[in-house]
Amino acid sequence: MLGGKAFHLQGEFLSRCVSRYRPFNKPEVVAVMADTLHKMSSKHLREKLSSWEAKLGSKAPLSDKQRDGCMELTSQSGARPLPIELPLEDFPTIAPQCITPSTSDDRSTRSILGLSLGAEKIETTQQFFAWFSEIEDKMESEEQTESRCFIKQLQVYQEQCTQVQQEVSNALHHLRELQGQYVFVSTKTNALHEACEHLLAEQTKLVNTAESIENKLSYFNELERISSKLGSPTLTVTNEAFVPMLSRLDECIAYLHANPQYKESQVYLARFKQCLSKALNLIKTHAVNILQNSTQQVLPKKDAPSPGDNAFTLFYGKFRTNAPRVKALMEQIEERIDKSPEYSQILTDCHQCYFLQRETLLGPSVTAAIADLASKHVRDHCALVRSGCAFMVHVCEDEYQLFFNFFSKPTSLLDNMLEGMCIQLYDVFRPLIIHINHLETLAELCSILKVEMMEEHVQHSPKELAAFEAVCSQMLEDVQERLVYRTHIYIRSEILGYNPAPGDLAYPEKLEMMESIAESIKQTKIQSRSRSGSNASTTSQEVASITGTAEDSIAPEDAPRENGLKPLTVRTDLPVPAPTIGSNMPMSPADLHGMWYPTVRRTLVCLSKLFRCIDKTTFQGLSQEALSMCIQSLLVASEGIKKRKTEVDAQLFLIKHLLILREQIAPFQVDFAVRETGVDFSSIKGAAYGLFQHKSRLFALNTTNALLQFLLEGTPQVTEHFVDSKKDVDNQLKKVCEEFIGHLSDSIVGSMQSFLSKADVILKMNTEEGAHKVSLRQQPFASPEKVHDIVTETYRHVKAKVPTTQKSMSLYLANKDTEYILFKPIKVNIQQSFQHLIKLISDNYSEEDVHIIGCPSVEQLNLLLTKPGS
Repeated sequence: MLGGKAFHLQGEFLSRCVSRYRPFNKPEVVAVMADTLHKMSSKHLREKLSSWEAKLGSKAPLSDKQRDGCMELTSQSGARPLPIELPLEDFPTIAPQCITPSTSDDRSTRSILGLSLGAEKIETTQQFFAWFSEIEDKMESEEQTESRCFIKQLQVYQEQCTQVQQEVSNALHHLRELQGQYVFVSTKTNALHEACEHLLAEQTKLVNTAESIENKLSYFNELERISSKLGSPTLTVTNEAFVPMLSRLDECIAYLHANPQYKESQVYLARFKQCLSKALNLIKTHAVNILQNSTQQVLPKKDAPSPGDNAFTLFYGKFRTNAPRVKALMEQIEERIDKSPEYSQILTDCHQCYFLQRETLLGPSVTAAIADLASKHVRDHCALVRSGCAFMVHVCEDEYQLFFNFFSKPTSLLDNMLEGMCIQLYDVFRPLIIHINHLETLAELCSILKVEMMEEHVQHSPKELAAFEAVCSQMLEDVQERLVYRTHIYIRSEILGYNPAPGDLAYPEKLEMMESIAESIKQTKIQSRSRSGSNASTTSQEVASITGTAEDSIAPEDAPRENGLKPLTVRTDLPVPAPTIGSNMPMSPADLHGMWYPTVRRTLVCLSKLFRCIDKTTFQGLSQEALSMCIQSLLVASEGIKKRKTEVDAQLFLIKHLLILREQIAPFQVDFAVRETGVDFSSIKGAAYGLFQHKSRLFALNTTNALLQFLLEGTPQVTEHFVDSKKDVDNQLKKVCEEFIGHLSDSIVGSMQSFLSKADVILKMNTEEGAHKVSLRQQPFASPEKVHDIVTETYRHVKAKVPTTQKSMSLYLANKDTEYILFKPIKVNIQQSFQHLIKLISDNYSEEDVHIIGCPSVEQLNLLLTKPGS
C-alpha cells in the first residue's frame, strides 16, 4: 500500500510538474528541483505537498479542470501497467496486463511508459526523484547538444582571434619601430640634401654674379675696341664690319642710359656718343659726297648745248646708278631713328642735302620748261594748263620714285620740294586765270583740272602726287571762283539783260521757214533711215552726257508726263537730209537747237558747262538764278511777240520754251531749291512809333518801360524761305497754259458765253419768289434773230480758229500728245458752251424759234472739232 500510495503520489507530482511548470522545463530548473526533492524528508515533503492545496494560502491552487484531471489520473493509477523493463517471471499474474496495455491510456500514461527504467527499480520516492533527475539531465543534455557544439566552436574561434590579435599587436609594434628608424634616416638624408642644394645655389649665384659682372663690363670694354676701329685710317662705311659696330654702339649707349647708377657711366656714355657722332659723320660725308658728285656730273657746262631729249638720262640716270651705295646706309639710319636723336638729325641732314642737290639740278630746268610752255601757248590757256600739269605730274612721279631709290621711308620734305616746283606753274597760271572772261574756257579748265588731273592722275597715284594735288586743288578753286563770278555777270548781262533782235522774235515765221525747208528736203530725198541720236541738238547731247548716253536727251513717245503735259520729243516721222547737204538739224522745227530762244539756249549751255565744274551746292544756287532770269527773259520776249503778232503766238512761244527748260533740266538730277535767308525790319517801324507815343515812360522802373519795349519788339527777325526754280518753271508753265486755254476759249465762244451769262441772270430772276416773270425770248439780246447771229458767229469762229490753232500748236510744240493735252480743255469748253445753249433753247424757245436760231447739234460740233486737218 505504501508503495502504491507513493507511486500514486509520484505520478500526481509528475503530472503537476509537467502541466504547471512546463515553462520552467529547463535543465537548470529541473536539476535544482531534483536536488531539492532529494534533500527533503518524507514528512517535510508531505507538509510541503499538503500546502499546495491548503484552503488558505495555497501555494499551487488547481483549477476545476486540473482537479478533474488529477482524479482521473488517480483512478487510472490503480490499473496502471507495469513497466516494460520489469521481468514477467516475477509477476506472472499481471503479465497479460503488461503485454497488452489498455487502449484507454491517455497521453500521460504513454509518456511515462516511454521512459526507460533499465534494471533499476523504483521503490521509494527518493529513488523516483533520483531517476527523475537523471532523466531530466539526459533530456537537458540532448536538448543542448547543438548549443554546446556551437559554444565549443565559438570558443575555438575566440582562441584563434585572440591569437591573431596578438600577432597583429606584435606586427604593429615592429612597424612602429621601423617607422621611427625611417624618420631618423629621412631626417638625416634631407639635411644632407639641403646642405648640397645650398652649396649648389651658392655656386650658381657666384657663377651668375661673375657672368653678370662680365656682361656689364663688356659694355665698358667695347669703348676701347670701337674707338680703335673708328680711329683706323682704313675704316670705311662700306666695310662689312661697320654696320655691326654701329649696332654694338647702339647697344652700349642704350645700356648706359638704362643704368646711370654705375660708376663712371656718364663718362663712358659721353665717350660712346662721341664715337656715334664720329660714325654718323662718316655716313653723312659718304652720302653727301655721292650726291654732290652726281649733281656735278649732271650739271650742264657753260658752253654745253641744252640736254634736250637726254634730260631724263642726265637728271635721273646718274642718281639711280649711285642710289644703292647710299640706300643701304640710309636704311640702317631709318631703322635706328627712334633710338637716338643723333640718327634723326643725320637723316634730316641727308634729306636736306638730297633735296638741295635735286633743287639745284631741277629748279632751273622746271622754270625754263614752264616758261617755254607759257610762251608756246600764249592764247591757248587750256593747252597750257594741260601740258603744264602733265609735265608736273611726270616730274612728281619721277622724283618720288628717285627718292625711294635712296631712302625707304617718306618725309614731308619731299612734298615740300615738289610743292615748291608745282607752285612755279601756279605762279605762271594764276595771273592768266583772273583775266579769262569766257565761260567755255573756264569750264574747260575746270574739266581739265578736276577730271583729267584730279580724278585720272591723282586718284591713281595719291602718294606720288600729294604735292601736285595741293597745288592743283588751289588752281581748281581759283578757276571755279572765277567761273562763278563770270557766270553771275553772264546771267545778268546775257540772259536777264538780253535785248532781243527782230529776228529773235520772228515767230512763227522762223518755224514756218524751217518747216518749208524740211518739206522741200522731204520731197527731193527718200528717207533712208530714221533720225538717230546724232541729229539731236548740241545742248541736248551735252545734257544727256551727264546721265550717261546722248540718246537719253530725246524723250521717247511713251515718256511719263509731268503736270499733265508731256515733254517735247523729237519727231522721227520726217525724212533725214542726206549728208551731202551738210545739214545736221532735227527734222522738227520745234526741236531745232537754232530755233530756241537765245536766252534758253544760253541758260542750258551754261548749266551743262557748270554741272561738272563746280560743287553741287554752288550749282544749285547758280541754276536757280539762271532759270529765274531765263523765265523773266522769256516773259519779256513773249510780250514782244504779243505786240508784233498775236497773243496766241506769244503764249505758244512761252509754252514751247518752258517745256524745253523743264525737259532739259531733268537729267541734272539735283535739287533746284535754294534756301534764302533774310532780315525782316518791319517790326522796327511799329516799335519806333510806340516809343514816340510813350515818351513819358522812357524811364519807368517797371515792365511798361517804353525803351525796354522798343528793344524787345523792334528786334529784326531773321527769316528763311526756299526758292525752287524747277517749281517756278512748272508753275509758270501751268499759268501760261491756263491763260492760253482761257484766251482761245474766249476768242471762239466768248460771245456765246456772254449771252449765256445774261440768260442765266434772267432765268435766275424768274426763280425768285415774288419776282415778275420775264420771258427770255422777249429780251432784246435774246431774240431768236440775235441768238441766231451769236450761234452763226461762234460756229464761224470754230471753223476758222480751231484749225488755225491746231496748226500753230503743231508748228510750235511738234508733239501730238502735248498738242492733244493742251487742246482738250479748249474743246471741252466749246462743247460745254454749245450744250448749255442747246438746253437753254429747248427750255425757253419754241420749235419755230429753234429753227430760226439754227444751232448745230452736239454730233455736228464734235464732227467739226475732230475733222482731219482742223
